[in-house]
Amino acid sequence: MADGARPTGSGMGRVLVAVYALFALAASARAGVQLATRFYEAPLAYLLSAFAGVVYILATAGLAGRGRMARRLAWTAVLIELIGVLVVGTASTALPADFPRATVWSGYGVGYGWVPLVLPIFGLLWLRRTGRRQDG
Repeated sequence: MADGARPTGSGMGRVLVAVYALFALAASARAGVQLATRFYEAPLAYLLSAFAGVVYILATAGLAGRGRMARRLAWTAVLIELIGVLVVGTASTALPADFPRATVWSGYGVGYGWVPLVLPIFGLLWLRRTGRRQDG
């Protein structure tokens, strides 16, 4: 790469990209069904799930891509993901009545084995690691 950084989608990054792609598909499909069939039950929760799906799609594209724009997209999406899971996780725990149905990020991702909580941490660490110039 021109900036000397390793591609984020190479090596172990392929596993990270695959997990993000899986979450992009799962969150988007789930939100699509919920919005189309039961929007009236929990509009906030279902819209937040749709937002999470978009964030996962953008993170996948950024992590799989090459170049500075892809890297910026990945950093932005993964940071938004981390903030989202922390805010929604806290809100859904503190104000459960406002979340009658779970989102991907409810309870810090408890419904998905807390992967939504740890995934952005791994994503940020990987972006930091691959952002360093390679020696030789």
